[in-house]
Amino acid sequence: MHELSMAQGIINAVLETAESNNATEVTEVTVEIGRLAMINPEQLQFMLGVLVENTIMEDAKVSIEDVPAEIECEDCNFKGVAILDESDHYAPLVKCPECDSLKVEVLNGKDIVVKNIIIEKPDDT
Repeated sequence: MHELSMAQGIINAVLETAESNNATEVTEVTVEIGRLAMINPEQLQFMLGVLVENTIMEDAKVSIEDVPAEIECEDCNFKGVAILDESDHYAPLVKCPECDSLKVEVLNGKDIVVKNIIIEKPDDT
């Protein structure tokens, strides 16, 4: 279940960033998940909810945004959002929506990125 290790990695990155900025609390986190990242967003959200207990991230609102697969077709030079044949969950086929070619270069949609972190800092007074 690599959602568990991915959730832990996200939490580690958020907490490290928050602590290096003297945060007392993390209030909001936005995570982008590419359609080709092979991560189940619901499972990831659940794992994040469990793993943040007893941290400064415990009450944070965690938003997950879907990032479509963007391609460039080698046959027709189409550049844009791909068609995904997800009948095989482990290896979706990425097709050009213009010519149905499988000869494509994936430009975006494979990554998982912590896009935004909102923190609370102690009052300086």
